Amino acid sequence: MKDLLDKLVKKNIAETKLGTVASYIPELDKAKKDALGLYIIDVNGNEYCSGDWDTKFTIQSISKIVTLMLAILDNGEEYVFSKVGMEPTGDPFNSIKKLETSSRRKPYNPLINAGAIAIASMIKGKDVRDKFQRLLDFLRKISEDETLDVNYKIYCGESETGNRNRAMGYFLKGEGIIEGDVEDALDIYFKQCSIEVTAKTLAKIALFLANNGKLSSGEIVITPRIATIVKTLMVTCGMYDSSGEFAVRAGIPSKSGVGGGILSVVPGKMGIGVYGPSLDKKGNSIAGVLLLEDLSSELNLTIF
Repeated sequence: MKDLLDKLVKKNIAETKLGTVASYIPELDKAKKDALGLYIIDVNGNEYCSGDWDTKFTIQSISKIVTLMLAILDNGEEYVFSKVGMEPTGDPFNSIKKLETSSRRKPYNPLINAGAIAIASMIKGKDVRDKFQRLLDFLRKISEDETLDVNYKIYCGESETGNRNRAMGYFLKGEGIIEGDVEDALDIYFKQCSIEVTAKTLAKIALFLANNGKLSSGEIVITPRIATIVKTLMVTCGMYDSSGEFAVRAGIPSKSGVGGGILSVVPGKMGIGVYGPSLDKKGNSIAGVLLLEDLSSELNLTIF
């Protein structure tokens, strides 16, 4: 397995030159463009890695699946999806146009920015600090890593440049989708995106979902139903407006982030974390996508 991973990383690292590192959030542009790595943990506890798997980066949009899990635990499935839909948009992740033009008047799904901000507003707690701490503690638990924390330079950049996200937040408040304080929801959202992880962290979270919400200790944290909801939305919406193509080519539930990460779940088999900060025009890791397509083909990982 190690030889295969080394071969696939070496094959795809050349593709990093075809993409660009995210620069619209300060500090993200400091990432090494030609970095590429992956980490795999299977359900038997075997671990395999190659390349830049231990490089730290911010989780960004991959955090949306974590917040979704906690929001369903806090509020129940029915309430969450009364406020946010389950359908792919076909639009960029930060698009605002369908909020006003669609008859549904709510975000299409929890994995676009508007949907994720709405989901962040549903986290329970006595104040915004308590709400975010609950989210951070939940992420630490499912990744089995108590060291995870926020990169405050990235957080400040997220907050300072997040004007489009603020516009979405206040629109959602006006439509009654966000019921609490808008700035609290935005602060949670900016902080969740700024949590630092590695490819190994993503593999651990993916393994948790591959095991239907069960930790390595055997503790069940979420129900199989919640795990199924999250994995299904990852297939249909997790790779932004490339989700359909990725499902055809790789066939693995996955969620990407503009920090360069991709979290991929092979249900009942393994969790995969990928890091490659050079992005394509849709916001996905350009070499990471190809790496996962090759890995899926080599190991026949598709769920279809």
